[in-house]
Amino acid sequence: MNDWFHRQGGRDRFIDWLRLDSQINSALGEAWSRVKDYWNAGSSYFARFQLVGWRRLLNEFASESLTMLFGGFVVLYGLALPAFEEFDESKFLTGRYAVKFLDVNGNEIGRRGILHNDAVPLEDIPDVLIKATLSTEDRRFFEHYGVDVLGTMRALVTNVQANEVVQGGSTLTQQLAKNLFLSSERSLQRKIKELFLSFLLESRYSKREILKLYFDRAYMGGGTFGVEAASQYYFGKSVRDINMSEAAVLAGLFKAPTKYSPLVDLAASRARTNQVLDNLVEAKYYTAGQVHSARMNPAKIVEARTSTSPDWYLDWAFEEVQRLADGKNQFVLTARTTVDLTLQRQAEEALAAALRKEGRDLHFTSGAIVLMETDGKVRAIVGGPDYGESQFNRATHAKRQPGSSFKIYVYATAMENGFTPETIVRDASRSCGNWSPSNYGGGGGSGSRIPLWMALAKSLNTVAAELSFVVGREKVVEMTKRVGIEGVKKTCSMALGDGGITVLEHTGGVATFANGGKLAKPYGILDITTSKGDLLYSRERDEPPPRQVVSRHVAEEMNVMLNRVVTEGTGGMANLDFTNAAGKTGTSTGPKDAWFMGFTGKYVAGVWLGNDDNRPMRSGVTGGHQAAPIWRDLMTVAHTDMNIPTIPGLKPHPRQIAEQQRLAEVRAAQVAAGIEPAQLAGDATKTQAVLPSKTRDALKVLVAALRKANGQAEAAPAAASGPSHAPSSPIDPKQEAPQPATRPEAPKTDRRATLLDTSRDDLSVPAAMPPAAPPTKSPAPAAAH
Repeated sequence: MNDWFHRQGGRDRFIDWLRLDSQINSALGEAWSRVKDYWNAGSSYFARFQLVGWRRLLNEFASESLTMLFGGFVVLYGLALPAFEEFDESKFLTGRYAVKFLDVNGNEIGRRGILHNDAVPLEDIPDVLIKATLSTEDRRFFEHYGVDVLGTMRALVTNVQANEVVQGGSTLTQQLAKNLFLSSERSLQRKIKELFLSFLLESRYSKREILKLYFDRAYMGGGTFGVEAASQYYFGKSVRDINMSEAAVLAGLFKAPTKYSPLVDLAASRARTNQVLDNLVEAKYYTAGQVHSARMNPAKIVEARTSTSPDWYLDWAFEEVQRLADGKNQFVLTARTTVDLTLQRQAEEALAAALRKEGRDLHFTSGAIVLMETDGKVRAIVGGPDYGESQFNRATHAKRQPGSSFKIYVYATAMENGFTPETIVRDASRSCGNWSPSNYGGGGGSGSRIPLWMALAKSLNTVAAELSFVVGREKVVEMTKRVGIEGVKKTCSMALGDGGITVLEHTGGVATFANGGKLAKPYGILDITTSKGDLLYSRERDEPPPRQVVSRHVAEEMNVMLNRVVTEGTGGMANLDFTNAAGKTGTSTGPKDAWFMGFTGKYVAGVWLGNDDNRPMRSGVTGGHQAAPIWRDLMTVAHTDMNIPTIPGLKPHPRQIAEQQRLAEVRAAQVAAGIEPAQLAGDATKTQAVLPSKTRDALKVLVAALRKANGQAEAAPAAASGPSHAPSSPIDPKQEAPQPATRPEAPKTDRRATLLDTSRDDLSVPAAMPPAAPPTKSPAPAAAH
């Protein structure tokens, strides 16, 4: 211990601890004294700036205002970011292209883009049309900076007084921002984006440029965009030559082109035109005497004609043409498409009928349909309930949660990794983090052991989730990429369809299985020619043959299971009595989305129902009850004859076999009577050539209706029985139920009996099956079935 108190040296001596303590105390004291001196000096200096009385209050107010201003700037910046992400200057360049679209037979069906030789500069647009538009849509256009605060307040007061929305507060700039970048959904988020996009447009473009863009991009009804196209469509002349009454008609179309179109409702159009003329007088652009002549001489509309333009389809086809023609420096083009106008009309009518019948009661206002052939040839696209109300294409651009319809890809991945339709699985699943899957209605699964096909038919969430964990969620993502679906992310609940995909992508992915495992990427353009007649693009020449992205065996086994979803599971209301059908229902949490994805041997169709603002629908809405009947009705009228290929993996439908036998007997009798087959074919060709297209369409509809009525009269219930069960451990691809030497044919059920037995979307189970726990609803983001 002495070493602590001595230092080595010439001689031992003690450390002077008292002196050291004194030095430390002295240094600390001096330092503290200096700190106090500095503090006092600083306080004395700043005391000269001390405010009292009203000056202090003003200073405090300025300080708080600065703080709030900074906070508000941060909030505004956060709100503006989504709007800036929506801003895409390529939207302004669509006018580079002028595309004429033809059907398969070469008949013109519509145009898109701004025609170069018909483009009208702002200087040539009549002054009366500009004044009619400004007086009706935005009187302070040249005074505000994108948003008219005074106009908005005035509209708000007017609407409150009328107790309904009678006047809008959106400026021309806001309307242009919505038309170019946003959908028409009524939500606060969309209005905020619209606000910031308006400021961005005002900062980058002059008032004259914004006005010209508005006149060129606004939808004017009848499939026309811009005032020049509308003038040609309604009056048969250029917008340069219109008079006051005609200008009032066009200005009245901006608010609701379908509602106020003179070809749709002449009385409503006349009333709207008079309102525009009143606005011209109120804005003091013209006197009452000057507009009197326009009132007495209303615009003459060219002969009324029903527009058959497939607008939803053409919007998507226009995007496809721009993609295919990009970088080839050709802008005036003619494109031959795959659209079927009859199927397009039937798809639109099917969706409209469902919205009218159930939309109000079940709280869904929107929907979308895509119909294609099994190789990806798109025949019809319905992007919403009313093209005139909103041109946002929900079929191609809206990403919605697919719910349990996504399980198709999960089960296909499982089939690639050793599972079969008869593999015994258990109605249970592990947890993933804080999330645990549960079935429709609640509950984590009964723990019962059932074949894999039955788990898909009953749409058990627990089994789908467990399959994704067993085979690996990375493999499921890879499967979706192979069939043409991008953007699926690996999450705990991905097996239940918690991500967003479009109806077009989903339909193409499902079509891969209907195509025997070959990629069925959706396409709508057969060829593109330039204004000189040169072939710019040909699908037959420029596209490689489809790749086999899923093995034929896996595709066939999936088709067998998907067929049993329709005959014995949640898709019972999609069952067809004249041909085999396969598909999958889907319902997301809320419910916010209802789906049915299905196919026959000829057509593949996807149906989605929901709300644009993502509001939940009424409790009890399911894909099996609401979307599947739309699919069934569309398929019933789409198939106009029994010449329907057999779905890979299934046997021909009994009705098709009977029809083929009947036709064979008819041909044999005709040959016996001395009528040659070639003569019959020639007569048929002549008949088709003589009959007008509308007559042929009407006959097709009549044949379909007769066939459907005949099928309902002859349908007979068939007994349904299920395979035997064997005890099993949790999911094991190698453990299967006993199988006969040949694959058992799916039990046949009568569609009417199925409808009666299906009180919920997931309870169509054969009577011979052991009782299982009622399906339950998952708390996951996409707890679907």
